[in-house]
Amino acid sequence: MTSELPIALDAMGGDNAPREIVRGALLGAARLGVRVALVGRRAEVEAELAAVEPSFVPADARSRVSVVDAPEVIAMDEHPANAVRAKKGASVVVACAMVGSGTARAVVSAGNSGAVLAAALFHVKRLRGVARPAIGTALPRSDGGSTFVLDVGANADCKAEWLAQFGVMGSVYASSMMGMASPRVGLLSNGEEPGKGSALVQAASPLLAAAPINFVGNVEGKDLFRDACDVAVTDGFTGNIALKTAEGVGEFLLGAISAEARKSLQGMVGGALLKPKLRPIRDRVDYRATGGALLLGVDGEVVIAHGRSDAEAIVSALRVAATAADRSVHSVIGSQIAATPAAPIEETVTP
Repeated sequence: MTSELPIALDAMGGDNAPREIVRGALLGAARLGVRVALVGRRAEVEAELAAVEPSFVPADARSRVSVVDAPEVIAMDEHPANAVRAKKGASVVVACAMVGSGTARAVVSAGNSGAVLAAALFHVKRLRGVARPAIGTALPRSDGGSTFVLDVGANADCKAEWLAQFGVMGSVYASSMMGMASPRVGLLSNGEEPGKGSALVQAASPLLAAAPINFVGNVEGKDLFRDACDVAVTDGFTGNIALKTAEGVGEFLLGAISAEARKSLQGMVGGALLKPKLRPIRDRVDYRATGGALLLGVDGEVVIAHGRSDAEAIVSALRVAATAADRSVHSVIGSQIAATPAAPIEETVTP
């Protein structure tokens, strides 16, 4: 059965690899009951596994973690496509190849995101009819819900037709992964009024309106954190800036509140009283809790985790991957795209 296949985890990807990746794999096996294949330099990965204290996780959890040798590593500063072509034994390449060959049910990597995208395109392949894959992630809203934003980094330059497909893929994700019956899809712009926005936004708007989705028109940046839409569509350049800005503002505000509270005894007492109330808010903006972003539009489940991921973040990323695999999100997207009136796409893509 597919659920018995492991999740291929890039053991060499990220700032804290391989130590935190290995520990995250063990915790994920223990908490989620999943099988994990750690893909990386065997000697290094096995040394990290041996260094983990026996009491860290039960023995049965350790038995669900295996090692797949991948002697090469793609660094964060390498050209993604060139490195993927040259380093066929790189951990992220081998991990994606496992999904492509059907020996893993999903892949997770905290490494070079461009390399993850390139390796996925080479080995997992695009879904038929998809022009470009997109990276999506959820931002917390003031009402307690989330807004799923895509693209947040896969495609810096986009065409209007691609944004229309992002709307379809995002709507499927919100339905499958967030439990929304009829997700509201908005188009990120510099104004809510029809006709506002760049040439790209203006060209994409009628295409989104014609797509088989619940399109609600333009939304502004502030609306990402309000109950204005469930899915927000944008190009990867704008989406990545919006995501990184949101992360920075969240860290600044929480840090500023903490610093002010420590300036006086009254503040420390008040901070201690508020801490239990602030913790859930912190968790909603903490990348360790969200885990990673699903790459939509490829023929398998690929999760791109934060480069700073520690063991807890890896557990969350494994949870995203396992859930997406259990619900076969890529298959649902493929069916929806197939049922959508075709737009001209480029069949040959160089990552």
